[in-house]
Amino acid sequence: MPIFYGKASLMDYLKSIKTADSTIGFVPTMGALHQGHLALMKKSLLENNNTVVSIFVNPTQFNNLEDLAKYPRTLEEDVKKLDDLDPKIILYAPSVDDIYEGNVLSQHFDFDGLENQMEGKFRPGHFDGVGTIVKRLFEIVTPTNAYFGEKDFQQLQIVKRMVFKDKLGVIIVGCPIHREQNNLAMSSRNERLSEQEREEAAIIYKTLTAAKEKFTKQSSRKITEWVKSFIERNPRFTLEYFTIADETTLLSCTKKDKNKKYRAFIAVLVNNIRLIDTISLN
Repeated sequence: MPIFYGKASLMDYLKSIKTADSTIGFVPTMGALHQGHLALMKKSLLENNNTVVSIFVNPTQFNNLEDLAKYPRTLEEDVKKLDDLDPKIILYAPSVDDIYEGNVLSQHFDFDGLENQMEGKFRPGHFDGVGTIVKRLFEIVTPTNAYFGEKDFQQLQIVKRMVFKDKLGVIIVGCPIHREQNNLAMSSRNERLSEQEREEAAIIYKTLTAAKEKFTKQSSRKITEWVKSFIERNPRFTLEYFTIADETTLLSCTKKDKNKKYRAFIAVLVNNIRLIDTISLN
C-alpha cells in the first residue's frame, strides 16, 4: 500500500498516476479507524479510479487540549485495516509540520452563520480549524470527490458551504451514519469509553428516536425539555445540548414549517468524553 508522510512526495505520486479521465476519491480522517470510516472508503473505491485516505489529528480544531492529548492514535492498526480493505488505497499520514509548516494557526472562515450553531457554540474556533485543514488537504490531494459521514452533519454542511464559496471544485458526498450493535453512533472517541459506558451510551440514540416520534405531535420546546430530563436521569451523562434545527440553515426550529426539513442534534458528555449524534425528523 502506498504510504506518504510528506505532501511533496504525495503530490508527485498523484500527478504521476493522473490521467485526463481518472478520478480521485478522498476520505479525510483523524485515524482510530472504525467501520464507519471503512464504509466511506468502500464507497470511494467503488466510485473512483484512485482513493486517498488521510490520517491526521488536526490540532487547530481542538479547543480542549486535554481532548487533543487523549485522542486515540493507532496508526499501525489503521494501516493494517486499510491494507486489508484494499492495498491500492493511498495513505497520507502527515506530521503537524508537514501540514502547517511551523505556523499552527487556523484561517478565519465565514460560513454564513452555520458555524455559530451547536458545535460552534460549545467549541470556539472549532470550525475555523476544520475549514483550515480540509481546505489544505483538498489543495494537496486535489480530489474529484470527498466523502464525509453524516454523524458530523454540521461539519458536512460547513464543508459544502466552503467548497461553494471558495469555488474549490470538489464534490462533497455525505454518507449515512454507521452504528454499533446498540445503535451508538460509531466514533473514534468510543474507544475511550469503558464497556459499561459504551453499553449505556445507547441512551443517546434512544433519545433521538423518541424525539423523532414526539416531533409529529409536540413542539420543539417541549421535546427539548423532555430530552433534558430524560438524559439527566442517568448520572453518568451530562447533556451539553439538544436542538431541533433546519437542515439547511442549522437554525433552531421555533415553529414548524411543513416545507422545511428538520433534524435533531445532540451532544452528551460521558466521563468527560464527548459524543454527538443526529437524526432526520422528516
